Amino acid sequence: MANTTVSSSTPDIEEKASWVPMIVIAMGQMLMSFNVAALPVSMSGMVKSFNTAPTTVGTAIVMYSLGVSGFVMLGGKLGQRFGSKIFFQVAVALFLAAMIIMVVSPTATVMLAGQALAGFAGASLVPSLVALIANHYKGTQQAKAVGLLGSARAIAGVLAFVIVGYVAMINWRLAFGLLIVHSSVLLLLSFKLKPSAPKPEVKIDVPGVILSALAVILISFGFNNLRNWGLTMARPAAPFDLFGVSPAPLMIGLGIVIFMAFFLWSHKQASRGKTPLLALQVVQSPKEWAAVLALFLVVMVEAAINFTVPLYIQIIQGRTSAATSVTMMPFMLTVFFTAILIVRLYGKYAPRTIARWSFSLVAVGALWLAFVVSNDWSVFPVIIGLITVGLGQGALVTLLFNVLVTSSPKELAGDVGALRGVTQNLAAAVGTAVMGTLVVGVLSAGIMNRVTDNPLITSEMKAEVDLGSINFLNNDRLKERFEATSATPEQIAEAVTINSETRLRALKIGFFVLASMALFAIVPCGWLPDYRPGELSDKKSK
Repeated sequence: MANTTVSSSTPDIEEKASWVPMIVIAMGQMLMSFNVAALPVSMSGMVKSFNTAPTTVGTAIVMYSLGVSGFVMLGGKLGQRFGSKIFFQVAVALFLAAMIIMVVSPTATVMLAGQALAGFAGASLVPSLVALIANHYKGTQQAKAVGLLGSARAIAGVLAFVIVGYVAMINWRLAFGLLIVHSSVLLLLSFKLKPSAPKPEVKIDVPGVILSALAVILISFGFNNLRNWGLTMARPAAPFDLFGVSPAPLMIGLGIVIFMAFFLWSHKQASRGKTPLLALQVVQSPKEWAAVLALFLVVMVEAAINFTVPLYIQIIQGRTSAATSVTMMPFMLTVFFTAILIVRLYGKYAPRTIARWSFSLVAVGALWLAFVVSNDWSVFPVIIGLITVGLGQGALVTLLFNVLVTSSPKELAGDVGALRGVTQNLAAAVGTAVMGTLVVGVLSAGIMNRVTDNPLITSEMKAEVDLGSINFLNNDRLKERFEATSATPEQIAEAVTINSETRLRALKIGFFVLASMALFAIVPCGWLPDYRPGELSDKKSK
């Protein structure tokens, strides 16, 4: 018995590993999360620096998300082929280069290119983080490390809104300069990671990579250009048209078709005994597809809110980036703590029940924001709405990922992570693009309707102002634009009134749409697992 005791205790001692590598891995997660959170907070500075529309910041978020979602599955396979450590270091170096481009970018186009490069780096980082945890930790340490990785994302979001909010008041470029320092330190610390053996036998499903990336690119670009190219009929800004139809919805439809072709190809690869880009076992049942759809919808709503609230505070109210931080920080903290505490309910309530109540909270929060928004919107009412949305959002992201993980074999954890990366980043891109298109479209239509029969807005004034390029402007910038025309003070005052009232209506409609989306998401929740209290732990142990 003595020998048995010694032999059983020795592995426990050997499994204890230093937490230093976990600090490096968590810093990699925080690098990406900080970048994404910094973009909307820096909105007003970018708008002024590049003399561009605020929706350009939304395009930057789309470019980053597009890079991650389009190539994260490829990143997972390349990490296996060449080794997770070296691939992690290459990804950090790419991110460092992207942040240098952000800081020195002379135009909005260069800034967008920087975010696209950061997206490619993120596609490499996301799967590498999980692989590095598996390479360094086993047993209970591995479980704790996975939990810390999730916490790092939320913590980075909170820090970004706090730090960037105040740094951006000096210059928005300083915020991304901090990420240059972060990337440099992370690259040096990465040499403390254990080397991981490459697996040259891992084959890359090249047709699968092409199909998945092309689908993501078409869908993202289609949604992002609905505003400029036209929702149905082609506008003058469209690069081409098909019998007068806008290319944007055509790109979205074609992207969906190509996604279907990707899954058909993956089935064919599996039937031949070859390894597809994504293991289809992770989406082989209705509950897994329901979890993916619900995850897409909640991240889409979150991204739309993260874009809209800074848009309102900085562009419409004319407040500072610090005010955005004060407003958004309770939301980020609520998401963080809810994501941790919701685990306590898994043994008491079924995933289906938790998801339905969580989406209800998101819907109530978005509906509250629609009612409290006004031209003198104060911070406290919006904080209440954001906390309500945060309660639901934090619970859902953790719960839905847990459903996907527990529904698949452990050896497919990497594929589940890749699926999660594609879903979340594509949803962030679509949510930001759709919200920007919606509010600007409603604003444009409302202004056109108001000025048509307005006696104060003369035809000469309409000719001097390009009504076809209406976007969100605060009242001061709008006055400056009109003062350069022949408009009288009375005409300028009328134009500002029309803009303020129509702008407000556009935002209210936007929040109503988000509330409707959250209510719609309750439908796929009906296909989520319906374990009775206490059964979830039993199923996990089997």
